[in-house]
Amino acid sequence: MTRIAYGHQIQELRDDVVAMASMVDKAVARAMAALVRQDVPVAREIIAGDQLINAHRWRVEERALLVIATQAPMAGDLRIIAAVIHIITDLERMADHAAGIAKIVIETADEPLLKPLVDLPRMTELTRAMLADSITAFIEGDTEAARAVVGRDDEVDELYNQIYRELLTYMLADASTINRATRLLWAAHNVERIADRVTNICERVVFSVTGTLEEMAVSTY
Repeated sequence: MTRIAYGHQIQELRDDVVAMASMVDKAVARAMAALVRQDVPVAREIIAGDQLINAHRWRVEERALLVIATQAPMAGDLRIIAAVIHIITDLERMADHAAGIAKIVIETADEPLLKPLVDLPRMTELTRAMLADSITAFIEGDTEAARAVVGRDDEVDELYNQIYRELLTYMLADASTINRATRLLWAAHNVERIADRVTNICERVVFSVTGTLEEMAVSTY
């Protein structure tokens, strides 16, 4: 295989990451919108679509392993391929969290929302922006941008804490709200975990460029 063809294989893996990230971002956005609107049909679509994301992950991993087996990449190329494998794994887990939110929509469909949702959608938008910027950092090999994304996880955590305190207040004041408040707390936890997985991607960006593995953010949840 020529060096040009090999280069195309590496680029295709990068493109696969971008495509999968787009699928995941859409799932996360739709899951939160479904929660806000209590839209069960959309929630069911998200759960069904999770299988497509899983299948994409496995196809990309197989292609990445094939490149390793047939091209014996070294140094930077090998780190990029390793990063791809780890990133698509984290993306697949993010899709699972989106499906988790969709399941909450279905489970709570017979009850009105405990309150208008403001902080949860905001938390989701921050997380989606982090995801987009982490993928850009990977494609551009920008370690500083990756580190900056990790720093933004604190804002997501602060919103999660705020949501937790507010929902706890509802539960303490009125036991009849416990079920609905707990489900919303689970939804918030899913979003918080997505943000944590974005920080994992950023760690892989740094690794792919520098060859050094760093734990850049440690979740307390």
